[in-house]
Amino acid sequence: MNRLDVTEMIIESKLKKGLKWSDIAAAVGHSKEWTTAAMLGQMTLSRDEATKVGALLDLPEAAVAWLQVVPYKGALPTAVPTDPLIYRFYELISVYGTSIKELIHEEFGDGIMSAIDFSMDIQREPDPKGDRVKIVLNGKFLPYKTY
Repeated sequence: MNRLDVTEMIIESKLKKGLKWSDIAAAVGHSKEWTTAAMLGQMTLSRDEATKVGALLDLPEAAVAWLQVVPYKGALPTAVPTDPLIYRFYELISVYGTSIKELIHEEFGDGIMSAIDFSMDIQREPDPKGDRVKIVLNGKFLPYKTY
């Protein structure tokens, strides 16, 4: 068994039980955004959190143990994503990335937005022309140090 096997077990059990990511998040006690990332292999769960997920999704002990292992983060199957939704984020960063970088540097100085001290919120925003996806990314600014 490896972490990818555990992710597949999680998705299969989620579908079989008719659960939403928000249902799993409620059981774990974190946001749906963080919990989904964790279930898809991008975050590490504590023993207590992994045990709750294991019980909810009927996972074997080996899977519960894998949920507590620090994962290899940021892994995508290809350098340029081929999934249409993920590709649009790639496209968004390709088009607006330099503008985002310039505006952050202008406002904060030389540094980065942390993806470690970070939160995200995804909401549906009703619109008569078609519902919109509202995503708020909130990361701590970390300035580069001189030495």
